[in-house]
Amino acid sequence: MTRELHTGGLLGLAVLLLLSGLLGSLQDARMASQWGLQSIALWALVWQQTWQRRDLNRATPDSTPYPTLGLANRLTLLRGGLIAATGGFLLFPAFSGIIGWLPAVFYSLAAALDRIDGFVARRSKRTSVLGSELDTVFDALGLLVAPLLAVSYGKVHWSYLLVSVAYYLFQWGIHSRRKRERPVYPLAPSQLRRTLAGFQMGYVAVVLWPPFLPQVTVPAGFGFMAPLLLGFLVDWLVVSGRIRPEHPATAVFFHRLARFSSGIFQPALRVALVLALAAFLTTNNQETTTTAIQSIFNALSCGAAVLVLLGVAGRAGALMMVTLIAWQPAADSLNFVSAILIFSAIGILLLGCGRYSLWQGDDHWVNRQDGA
Repeated sequence: MTRELHTGGLLGLAVLLLLSGLLGSLQDARMASQWGLQSIALWALVWQQTWQRRDLNRATPDSTPYPTLGLANRLTLLRGGLIAATGGFLLFPAFSGIIGWLPAVFYSLAAALDRIDGFVARRSKRTSVLGSELDTVFDALGLLVAPLLAVSYGKVHWSYLLVSVAYYLFQWGIHSRRKRERPVYPLAPSQLRRTLAGFQMGYVAVVLWPPFLPQVTVPAGFGFMAPLLLGFLVDWLVVSGRIRPEHPATAVFFHRLARFSSGIFQPALRVALVLALAAFLTTNNQETTTTAIQSIFNALSCGAAVLVLLGVAGRAGALMMVTLIAWQPAADSLNFVSAILIFSAIGILLLGCGRYSLWQGDDHWVNRQDGA
């Protein structure tokens, strides 16, 4: 496996040098050289993180090591390379033309591979401690590199970088407690934690695409960011012992909170989305002349609202709504009605439709472990 890692490192270096040469032919040599240096530095970090964990390439900490990396870990390493390629565009303004689309392409492929490598590992029965650790490390690296780029493009508010540093602060806090010989309590597995983290990557990947408007992507970032940061806060209270999930009173509180969310809050979000859309379309159609594009937007929006209201693949409907609003030619900022519309859609996207839903098959797709 050592030889395989060395070969992979050199192959990644060669690919980045080749891409740097292509960028030089499209732009200029100075830009291409800086891109190459930045991306290669990040690739060196990706390779170093993989190298220092190479002994974890085994099914469990006590099992026999695998003789090769395996396809799933190779895909994870490729994801790290795509993040490095995305990071090459840091310190540059947004480019026009084909180069302006490359950061979004690279990071979107990396986000897609985050789901594919797990599928391959479980389907091939080659899950490993290495793959699990690299998955977390590269998620954190991607959520540092891509938001920095999005902030520099004006697509995300600078406060979203709290998402980028939250994981590192959390790990530093755990390390600090252990160093001071203070107890660190384990976190129970959480599907919501995994879902929130996955949607952060999806959100950042989307905002990097040139067609999406900052008037929507910037405020939408707050909707995606707030639940994740709240989750980190709760997790910190758990690992530091300030919240004890096994305590009967705590268990009852979280059970009641889950029932409130499913039975009242999530259905209320669905109603709020439909009412806000009705007000949005009424106001928008009065202020502008209806065109073919506007008619298509209205029809698709109403279709998405029906899916959400009935709870028939409501998460898919909410995703459609967020996408449509981000593409819709807008004013300089969201007004009250459009803010309710987009934040309601984000809430449904993250949490689901809750009770009184006819079919929530998309929840199964979001929550499942592909390939299991």
